[in-house]
Amino acid sequence: MALSIWEMLAVFAAGIGAGTINTIVGSGTLITFPVLLATGLPPVTATVSNALGLIPGSVSGAIGYREELTGQRRRILNLGTGALIGGLTGATLLLALPSTAFETIVPVLVALALVLVVLQPRISRAVQRRRERTGTPARADGGPLLFTGLMLASVYGGYFTAAQGIIYLSLMGMLLDDTMQRLNAVKNVLAAVVNSVAALFFLFVADFDWTAVVLIAVGSAIGGQIGAKVGRRLSPRLLRGLIVAVGTAAIVQLLLR
Repeated sequence: MALSIWEMLAVFAAGIGAGTINTIVGSGTLITFPVLLATGLPPVTATVSNALGLIPGSVSGAIGYREELTGQRRRILNLGTGALIGGLTGATLLLALPSTAFETIVPVLVALALVLVVLQPRISRAVQRRRERTGTPARADGGPLLFTGLMLASVYGGYFTAAQGIIYLSLMGMLLDDTMQRLNAVKNVLAAVVNSVAALFFLFVADFDWTAVVLIAVGSAIGGQIGAKVGRRLSPRLLRGLIVAVGTAAIVQLLLR
């Protein structure tokens, strides 16, 4: 279907907003997806077009956080493998399951993730004290628990992507001994992996609206750079507060859909 000039401008602006918020927190899909639906695209077409269009934004955000990625290659390779498996599984489920399959559980997952984000400093201190008592060193990759958790979160990410970044940050914040900014950098790479593998799968089995894809791609790439500049300047407390605010808005929107 052909988009009007005003619809094209709205999709482009949504792409910028999504790229910005995805890089800082996540949940950018909650900006682009309703706009795509408002233009008249079917839900599955909107979902797959959105996934492909957001890849440049994820890559752009990861490049913007390249300093924070220093020294995390092994962690990224390990967790990225789980993200790849989960993203491909989620993309497959999108085409196999009814569109309502995740609607009930997603708000619960996001709410739980927000609780973990709020409690993350306290949980991290408790975990650190336990390690000191037992003499158990912290694992740089978070161990099997983090790998499994992120893989399952990536299944959801490959299916819909909304708020997957918040779930990533909550899991990593709880199980990794590192700063929020460095974890946010890893989150951007994992999101790029999930979006890419899902979009590549969709290329062979689903229909895209290529005008929407291009508009979101260009907009999200711009937004990724904006988000990196803003997000890297936020204090851990402010970043955590922004995550909670965006996540709460995400829950409300998901419940009202």
